Amino acid sequence: MAEAPQAGAGGPDGPVLPPASLAVWALASAKLLLHLATAGRYGIFRDEMYGFACAEHLDWGYVSHPPGGILVAWVARHVFGESLLGVRLLPALAGAALVVLTGRLVREMGGRPYAQALAALAVCVAPIYLIFDHWLMMNAFEPLIWLGCVLCVLRVVNGGGGRYWLAFGVLAGVGLETKYSILLLLAGLLAGLALSPERRRLLDRRLWIGLVLCGAIALPNFLWQAQRGFPFLEHLRHVALSHRDVVRTPLAFVRDQMAIMGPLSAPLWVLGVAWLLAGPRRRSYAAFGWAFLAVLGAFVVLKGKNYYVSPAYPVAFAAGAVALEQATEGRPLRWLRGLYGALVAVSGLVLLPLSVPVLSPEALVAYEGRLGLGPLVVFEHQNNGTLPQYFADEFGWREMVREVARVYHALPPEEQGRVTIFSNNWGDAAAVDFFGPGYGLPHAICNQDSYWDWGPRDCRGDTVIVLHSDGVGDREHFASVEAAGRVRHPYSRRDEWFDIYVCRGLRFDLRKAWAGMRQFD
Repeated sequence: MAEAPQAGAGGPDGPVLPPASLAVWALASAKLLLHLATAGRYGIFRDEMYGFACAEHLDWGYVSHPPGGILVAWVARHVFGESLLGVRLLPALAGAALVVLTGRLVREMGGRPYAQALAALAVCVAPIYLIFDHWLMMNAFEPLIWLGCVLCVLRVVNGGGGRYWLAFGVLAGVGLETKYSILLLLAGLLAGLALSPERRRLLDRRLWIGLVLCGAIALPNFLWQAQRGFPFLEHLRHVALSHRDVVRTPLAFVRDQMAIMGPLSAPLWVLGVAWLLAGPRRRSYAAFGWAFLAVLGAFVVLKGKNYYVSPAYPVAFAAGAVALEQATEGRPLRWLRGLYGALVAVSGLVLLPLSVPVLSPEALVAYEGRLGLGPLVVFEHQNNGTLPQYFADEFGWREMVREVARVYHALPPEEQGRVTIFSNNWGDAAAVDFFGPGYGLPHAICNQDSYWDWGPRDCRGDTVIVLHSDGVGDREHFASVEAAGRVRHPYSRRDEWFDIYVCRGLRFDLRKAWAGMRQFD
């Protein structure tokens, strides 16, 4: 006999997207206002400028990412302008939408207002979401797409009809055009269904039509990568060989999850996974538990960055909130609801300054010292600056470009007309391209990642201003090398402290040599 949906769960006659509770909307609004209020607190982020640089070369693919995020950057810049508030409006809206959609997911699972509010609160204060929803990057939109896919599958499982497989396929295709990691979610969901009594859903032809739609949406980017020998895979190989990224042991990786998702929220998502796999609705919902574990396990094995799992957590928070609500129905345990919710909220407020730029840099350093905590998220080895890397990457860019402009305009007028600005790092090249027009600078060229694809552009002559170099290797390629400027910002990453060199008398034809100069970050 088919299992009847719990009260409050969606069904064939129920609303497509049941309304969220007032508390959920209040939390989403507070999160949105927080991000809008702090959007311009520091400065523009390295990857945001790179996204704008890529948006000047719209294509079906880029070396290190699919094209979806670049299209969003193009729209944001052309619709909202270049103010930090305009740049960061869309990710702030995505973060608020994630809170609302989490509340709706809880209701689809049968949760009532307390469970909806608790899961929404856990998402609202999770440090990693607060960090990512501050920037115009696909990390802000990825959890929303993943959750949309999960909600479509949940609607199918709850009897909402196979038509949701079509929406699932479209969302998955859009996800593949934003970040490739959604492949792990898709594999986990399909494997989870195969391992559960819901495996009969895999026989629905509309699922396979949805997967065809997914493939059709992702096909242009796949062809772009294939025509160029899959540079994304080459990029991953070089990252691994360079040991740039922090690689964690399995135990440390799991421990990191507790930090980036909120330490006091950890019991909630652990309970949620257990409830999905062994709770009263395990026959229907176990697939989602297996999918979560598959994503977590895959990134441990693949030695991914610890935040790569973050898009999978809303479903675990939702399930945990439903489980806690059901376990505390009786009067003797009901007091646990308010206590646990308060603890999650207080923990989130304590960690808030480490996730959102609410403090000045000086106050942040002091606050971090008083807490005795390091950065919540460590991406790469090369940053040893005063601030956490995710904040340090917002400092020093305009000052660097201003110094480049000083060096450029100090050259004789006749030499300025034949100067090329070359950067050994895409971040500095993107900063020159973003701020440079305001200082009368030409576009920069760079041999890293997608910048290499764009070639030497309007290379002007044999005088080159070189960025992000120690000047030693340049002496082999130029008749003269002169240190003409210095970049030092107290709050930037220390690997962004370098001298600016004016190099004259290039010994080779840059255009002819460009094909052999490719580098991966």
